[in-house]
Amino acid sequence: MPTQLPVLENLSAGQMGPDQKVIFQELKFRHLTVKNRLFRSSISGTFDDYDGHGTEARVNWEESFAIGGVGAIISSFVPVSIRGRILTRYATIDDDDKIPFWEKVCQRVREHDCEYILQLSHSGRQQDIGGVENLFKPALSSTSRKDYFHGIICKSMSKSEIRDTIRDFANGAERAQRAGIKGVELHGANGYLLTQFLSSGINDRTDEFGGKVANRARFVLEVVRAIRAKVGEEFHIQMKINAEDHNRWLYPWHKPGNTLAETLQICEILEDNGHGVDAFHVSSGSTFPHPRNPPGDIPVGEAARWYGVMRSSGVLAGWNSFIFRTWWPSRLFRRLWTWQRGPLVEGINLAYAREVKKFSRVPVIVTGGFQHASIIAEAIRRGWCDGVSIARPLIANRWLPKILQRQNGPDAGKECTYCNKCLINDLQNPLGCYELSRYGGVDFEDAYARMLRDVNSVFTTPVPPSCEDLLERF
Repeated sequence: MPTQLPVLENLSAGQMGPDQKVIFQELKFRHLTVKNRLFRSSISGTFDDYDGHGTEARVNWEESFAIGGVGAIISSFVPVSIRGRILTRYATIDDDDKIPFWEKVCQRVREHDCEYILQLSHSGRQQDIGGVENLFKPALSSTSRKDYFHGIICKSMSKSEIRDTIRDFANGAERAQRAGIKGVELHGANGYLLTQFLSSGINDRTDEFGGKVANRARFVLEVVRAIRAKVGEEFHIQMKINAEDHNRWLYPWHKPGNTLAETLQICEILEDNGHGVDAFHVSSGSTFPHPRNPPGDIPVGEAARWYGVMRSSGVLAGWNSFIFRTWWPSRLFRRLWTWQRGPLVEGINLAYAREVKKFSRVPVIVTGGFQHASIIAEAIRRGWCDGVSIARPLIANRWLPKILQRQNGPDAGKECTYCNKCLINDLQNPLGCYELSRYGGVDFEDAYARMLRDVNSVFTTPVPPSCEDLLERF
């Protein structure tokens, strides 16, 4: 175990303000209790071995957020099969030999009174860098139409491939349970395989897995039931889902995808009369990246620098690279991105979560750039959601829960800027905050050195360097 720095003690309820008392109360699901209402959302990080075995860096990465004080961590995208990975060097759960690694992650996170939820995932046609195993095979999907952003070539899954993939999800959940993990999340949002079946803008099948809402939801429902058959009723299952697809975000001639009304029908189906999912995790956007996910800027300069690794992955990747590298198309693209996103970033999905919460019989978590106690507490207080998930603001401040116990949000100049440089850099570099303005320093070289120390800290210690500043302040 790497040496840890001292950590801030949690405040008692009597020491907290009214917003903090709302946020730092337990959240009880049917068979899982989380100590507060803050979840570390799924964030990637190419920290692992090429063959899908996890590394100590991944353990340190996950533990750092547990030390920071979140109630539960939703893992990064964990492929249930090699055919279903979006990037190489992600830890997978496609074989029993991966169980000891996930057991270690779970134990380290639990040492800090934090729950760990494994996100079971499959890329489908949204496969950025799938590795040599996928190089000469079309990606599996609900459709044979390539995705319209990267242009990943795909094929409509056969019935046997659907059955095999359902089995892969169920086996992944059973391995998670054997690793001591109490629950899983199914990634059914943001363009991955489950979205590709659920979305009316993507799924063009004419069999029992396509067409009306109930048919498009059939694949996911069978995944949930197969998992329940493997792990029993007391194992936690939650579903990340698009409230709306916004499938026309870039090309207005495409179908719009699922509406909120359709999503509410899907949620009812997946609750499966009390035997299905135990929570919904609300997002939006039918692909990744998308102006609504993660909401914020599109860093065209960073994209021009790092997006080149995508050129061999999709037939549109070369065109995208040209746009990012050419000044006038990149400016137009950035303006389109901002216009489609709208002015709101923090709490962008709250209106959707409110509607899902009205009709759902299980707790609702919502994602969307949260980093201020007043916004989080008010959403919970009004009954719009039961908890929030946070990704980029936690990359910027892994001690954010400790900060929120004591004040409304990070100090001025230390907030997440939603620049999305973390997203683009992850194609080739360690996942971390690459916004130099947040690091202070006497000059560029000093700020750059601080940034490098922060993004590389995961390889040496589970405690983020920024905790030193936090300890001095409190």
